[in-house]
Amino acid sequence: MDPDLILVIGMVIGVLSIPSLLGAYSESRTPRAGAIMVMIAAGLISVAIMQNPGGYTFGELPDVFFNVVARVLN
Repeated sequence: MDPDLILVIGMVIGVLSIPSLLGAYSESRTPRAGAIMVMIAAGLISVAIMQNPGGYTFGELPDVFFNVVARVLN
């Protein structure tokens, strides 16, 4: 699998975990689903960084994201 695709999937899962974490916090319950999603996202992002020889910089992340989205849509 392409490391760029793995990175983007990890970033999307990480962003989608935020509402779950906030909902659990506001209702004073344990954030099980949100915590699992954060662990999955962290694992995917770390795998993508290890598979990419040069790593990623913060400046490259938008380009990587939009390149992956463009590849998926085309």
